[in-house]
Amino acid sequence: MSAALAMTSPDASYLASLNPPQRAAVEALDGPVLVLAGAGTGKTRVLTTRLAHLLISRRVSPYEILAVTFTNKAAGEMRERVAHLIGASVEGWWLGTFHALAARILRRHAEVVGLHDNFTILDADDQLRLIKQLMDGSGIDDQRFPAKAVLGIIQKWKDRGEEPERVTGGGEGKILTLYRAYQDRLKTLNAADFGDLLLHNLTIFRTRPEILAQYQQRFKYILVDEYQDTNVGQYLWLRLLAQGARNICCVGDDDQSIYGWRGAEVGNILKFEQDFPGAQIIRLEQNYRSTGHILGAAGGLIARNRERLGKTLWTAAEEGEKVQVRGLWDSEEEARWVGDEIEAAQRKGIPAAQIAILVRASFQTREFEERLLTLGIPYRVIGGPRFYERQEIRDALAYLRVLHQGADDLAFERILNTPKRGIGPATVQQLHTAARALGVPLFEAIARLVETEDLKPKVRSTLRGLIEDFLRWRNQLQTIAHPQVAGMVLDESGYTTMWQQDKSPEAPGRLENLKELISAMAEFDTLAAFLEHVSLVMEQVEGAGNEAVTLMTLHAAKGLEFDVVFLPGWEEGIFPSSRSLDESGERALQEERRLAYVGLTRARKKAYVGYTARRRIHGQWEDALPSRFVAELPKEHIMSETSRGMFADGYGRWATNSGYGSGFGERTNFSYNPPARAVSVTRRAQAYSSGQRVFHDKFGYGTVTQVDGDKLTISFDHSAAKQVMAAFVAPADGE
Repeated sequence: MSAALAMTSPDASYLASLNPPQRAAVEALDGPVLVLAGAGTGKTRVLTTRLAHLLISRRVSPYEILAVTFTNKAAGEMRERVAHLIGASVEGWWLGTFHALAARILRRHAEVVGLHDNFTILDADDQLRLIKQLMDGSGIDDQRFPAKAVLGIIQKWKDRGEEPERVTGGGEGKILTLYRAYQDRLKTLNAADFGDLLLHNLTIFRTRPEILAQYQQRFKYILVDEYQDTNVGQYLWLRLLAQGARNICCVGDDDQSIYGWRGAEVGNILKFEQDFPGAQIIRLEQNYRSTGHILGAAGGLIARNRERLGKTLWTAAEEGEKVQVRGLWDSEEEARWVGDEIEAAQRKGIPAAQIAILVRASFQTREFEERLLTLGIPYRVIGGPRFYERQEIRDALAYLRVLHQGADDLAFERILNTPKRGIGPATVQQLHTAARALGVPLFEAIARLVETEDLKPKVRSTLRGLIEDFLRWRNQLQTIAHPQVAGMVLDESGYTTMWQQDKSPEAPGRLENLKELISAMAEFDTLAAFLEHVSLVMEQVEGAGNEAVTLMTLHAAKGLEFDVVFLPGWEEGIFPSSRSLDESGERALQEERRLAYVGLTRARKKAYVGYTARRRIHGQWEDALPSRFVAELPKEHIMSETSRGMFADGYGRWATNSGYGSGFGERTNFSYNPPARAVSVTRRAQAYSSGQRVFHDKFGYGTVTQVDGDKLTISFDHSAAKQVMAAFVAPADGE
């Protein structure tokens, strides 16, 4: 045994505390093992105990273990837990992230791929700058091939383990040529990007079998955390290394594979037995986190997925409260409902830090932030800044501040060259100097300068156009509603186009946030009132330290847990996301369902699911259908409630104050007067037939083409065919 591991002599109590499947996963040391670890079943405990068991049993030296994690934080936690179990720190072992371990190997064999061992690892900014340089040198139009999009395609090829000569499927033309030039340039610079770390490892292993054999002999045991999140390149790297001793143990959960959009391949875990014949599959199904009803609801939902290995979570704890499913009139009522329930939970002694609101898309957080601020409930946004602190929102607000008040120099300077207008630092300095000399705000100084010859002709023309635009927009405020003018400002200034042309993964979310900003403005009578509200919101100081409600996306919530979890916005188009379904169809639907499963299993004691009849999107109220996931929740594990006058149950059946049959066959009559904006759902529901002409408030006249219970497919005269609820249309009598 290596002197690097000087242990005390711990007893076997670390094994006695495990349940039978956990212990089996720890003691199954020979051959390939896949541990299917359901949510809350003690995955990390099993992984760290298995590592400790290998060392305590003296089966292997620390440097003969390869332990792979996805984050440095996870690696650090594993290192600390193992040290606690064995009573000593461990030196010399190979524990870290895929990138860290691959970099370690690459530095030893850099010359094989044309690098020196002191190569530089470029960050994202350096990569983008290098791509832009190559595009400029090749005369490639950045408008047609945005640099970020090109880099994204190259990184996808690298994540699939494809060097330029191995690229398949759509890898032709200018981007592939750029990929070759990019890799050549990196070698000239003695540099690698993050994608290269694993890619170069694969090249080394493929071209130098003696080097691969060296590592196969070294690593007697391989352990992998979060195996369901591996991409193709990571999978190939692991499979090559594991062909030696074949003692590979992968821990993961196919039901929590939710990162397909960034390259994760759920198929890696699904075909483990195929890749490693004779592998043991050990299922961890006893959940130590959630109540019985929460697990029952989540299990019934995920069982609808076809691509899964299958397991059933259970708990020895109490059944607890059923998952509350709530149908509401609109997103504003949804925010009020969540706020009321949070206050009720706090009165029962549940701390704010144990409460979370998990949304499908980041733009959804705005209304909850507004409500929590109104109630004085401290909150934090995880995975991103608060709504009004986001870059795109600050930029948009700067435009609106200048529109409202031209003397706002700070706001004007922020947007002067956003989007890019060719106004460099030297010009900005010249403008400030002129403003100080004239004793006027920057806006007025520029308005005077553009009428002189002091500025270069191109800059003068650009700035004159900007000043004229602001004056025109300001005049339009006199006759056009301020949200509409705000939309014109963002569109005509080029700001919206800037994000539309940005091909980064964050760009679609930024555009959604801008649309949500326009929606928020409609709640205020004037632009001045809205800007004052924002100023007050930005001044709010979170004074309760860590005692705050958490707002975050479902993707960011993986691995976390809370006593109380709210899951709002379960409507078709939002969750499951229409954009995801359009791009990847059934595969995306299964990943969206896994995301819903992850959301439910974050809750320890109580889970709420909310959906609305109408939601304001892009500044307009739109009808909404309950998510198909709502109907897939097992009835025995949920308690369904709806706002009076709207729904009869939680399964997509609609009722109005004029009466409508519920999903269970009874007739309901309510004495509730819905808000004016929901008036379109208060028509008396009736039967429709294929071929019948109808009228819809938003889409106009159309013809029914298909009837599915209370859902109608309608071919509208002036828009594409859409599926709507029967309660939202009326016969087109006297058309």
